Amino acid sequence: MTRLHIALWGVLPYLVLTVLLAGTAWRYRYDRFGFTTRSSQLHEHRLLSIGGPLFHYGLLFVAAGHVIGLLVPESFTEHVHVHEWLYHANALIVGGTAGLATLAGLAILLHRRLRVPAVRAATSRSDRAVYPVLVCVLLAGLTATATTLQPHPYDYRLGVSRWFRSLFTLDPNVPAMAHAPLAYQVHALLAMTLFALWPFSRLVHAFTAPLGYLARPYVVYRSRGTRRAPTAHRPGQQPAPPAAARR
Repeated sequence: MTRLHIALWGVLPYLVLTVLLAGTAWRYRYDRFGFTTRSSQLHEHRLLSIGGPLFHYGLLFVAAGHVIGLLVPESFTEHVHVHEWLYHANALIVGGTAGLATLAGLAILLHRRLRVPAVRAATSRSDRAVYPVLVCVLLAGLTATATTLQPHPYDYRLGVSRWFRSLFTLDPNVPAMAHAPLAYQVHALLAMTLFALWPFSRLVHAFTAPLGYLARPYVVYRSRGTRRAPTAHRPGQQPAPPAAARR
């Protein structure tokens, strides 16, 4: 274990976490109205309606798979009688499908951003920095997932997962990550880069939730057709009395 390993897997995660939390707090303090995706639906809708759901729903499944794979220890799945081969097969099929769907959705959205002039003009500098990193994170994750097809695959639950859980105890298991395959190390480094850029990009909208919507009062709508326009009458003819007077 070298000093580089200690810096990458023992120090860098906490620096990234600090940037993520402090950057989000700063963004909320000084750019509260910037917590938005800067929607470009008015400029183009067809490609957005295809790529948006693919990317977002796929990303939700990818995030759920990472939470289960990194936080749930192997002893728990053994306790509930989930066989190891079934766990890895589910991770390969579901995780691989979700990763491919996310990548396909992102490709459609990037194609849309480059193709539509109005959407391309609305692309910020932070977008140009985040999109390549996001693509590389997905490709590295799919590469790491594909390595499970090898005859003797690397068991990330005995290496990467233990390192990730050790970060919460403030005692990083640096050797567990230092001995992981290169694909997993690259994936982890790119993911930390993405989280460091997160507060300063449109991705920060993932931390917002319309909680005020649950407690806001009802919006009352009135139809314009509830009041009848006065009818025309001939000269010298008395207008008809209102409905209330005729009763």
